[in-house]
Amino acid sequence: MDTDDLRITSPAIGLIARILFTLIFFLSGITHFTAMKSYIDLMPAAIPFRAFWVTISAVVELVGAAMILFNYRPRLGAWLIVIFLVPVTIVVHGTAMIMLPDPIMRTVNVSMFLKGLAMIACALFITQFGVTADAKPS
Repeated sequence: MDTDDLRITSPAIGLIARILFTLIFFLSGITHFTAMKSYIDLMPAAIPFRAFWVTISAVVELVGAAMILFNYRPRLGAWLIVIFLVPVTIVVHGTAMIMLPDPIMRTVNVSMFLKGLAMIACALFITQFGVTADAKPS
């Protein structure tokens, strides 16, 4: 009787999933540097050292995504993504979906909040299962 909870039957699909999952973190990490002011403006003004946190989050995103994509300690990379996503999802999108005066932007941030939760779930799966069919604990 097969009791495995997860089985990757096609390495190509596993690779495509890794590429698609990490793409957003690579693009976002790069734009944290190229459009830093925009990211700083997304954060509540009460947070001190916002430029520092934007820089740290960019590095964490890029390193975590690279670790997952290139299958180098992907479980650790996924934990980095979780560490990035939890505060961003709660502080940035959670605050905005409640506090913004524009109802359309509140609705957009509800979607961003839910997307953040879904990405946290995917990263948590990677922390448990890795990214290859024969993944060894990392």
